[in-house]
Amino acid sequence: MGNKGGIEKPEIQALPRVQDRMTFIYLEHCKINRDKGAISVKSQQGITDIPAAAISVLLLGPGTDVTHRAMELIGDAGVTVIWVGEHGVRYYAHGRALTNHSTLLVKQAQLVSNEKKHIQVARMMYQMRFPKEDVSRLTMQQLRGREGSRIRALYREQSKKWNVDWDRREYSPEDFQSGDPVNQALSAGNACLYGLAHAVICALGCSPGLGFVHVGHELSFAYDIADLYKAETTIPIAFEIAAENPEDIGSAARRRLRDEMRKGHILDRMVRDIKKLLADDGEEEDYESALYLWDNLEGVLEHGISYAEDGG
Repeated sequence: MGNKGGIEKPEIQALPRVQDRMTFIYLEHCKINRDKGAISVKSQQGITDIPAAAISVLLLGPGTDVTHRAMELIGDAGVTVIWVGEHGVRYYAHGRALTNHSTLLVKQAQLVSNEKKHIQVARMMYQMRFPKEDVSRLTMQQLRGREGSRIRALYREQSKKWNVDWDRREYSPEDFQSGDPVNQALSAGNACLYGLAHAVICALGCSPGLGFVHVGHELSFAYDIADLYKAETTIPIAFEIAAENPEDIGSAARRRLRDEMRKGHILDRMVRDIKKLLADDGEEEDYESALYLWDNLEGVLEHGISYAEDGG
């Protein structure tokens, strides 16, 4: 039977690459439907149509009502959907992004399962934060200490720059308003950064749970990747927003972060950095389905073929 009353599912090759998409969109208190190839958002402000294939991640906050038809389009377009709490702070669930190959996932699993290679990848992550230093001989304990000192120094620098008091990172996922302005802005911004990292990781076919610095959580690798960009995005933005003291700190932080991500090409850099960390030599993602049978002697074999022995 044909596809009644709707558009045909797009060919995977026709979808924009993840690095060519917008970063994220946060929605709350609205009705989300489908209008042909666009996500239709109805709120008190009116109706807005968003091209589905141009989005990386949708953050759905309180009061969002999404239809089955909208989710069908979102899934076909490879958009990662994350259901979050008020202001985007609390994570509830996510929808899987479009991917049908496992090249990077296999490499990621190999690297994370080998202690020597695992440490090498973790060091590469820290090297990205200390480009002028040689961290190849530092232990994980030394690297964590150095990173902690760097972040504390950055907090002090931003506090002085914007004349905003700062004590420490402290927040409650259950009570966004209990944090001071800097912590509120950090929470809102970091939630968006985690969402974008999660979307890119899934779009490349990797596992968000197989981390190298963070481990044991279903989003460990997303935290790893997001941490690479906090010093240039969410931390300085949080102090700037706190200095401005807007009425809605969460909303202001998200808008400012979205602008900074576009300006700094964060989405494109995430794709390149993940491929670099996992030592992928290919320039483009291979979206063509490739299913093989594993063989411990010959590597991989074509699937869909009978390998019955003669006379068997």
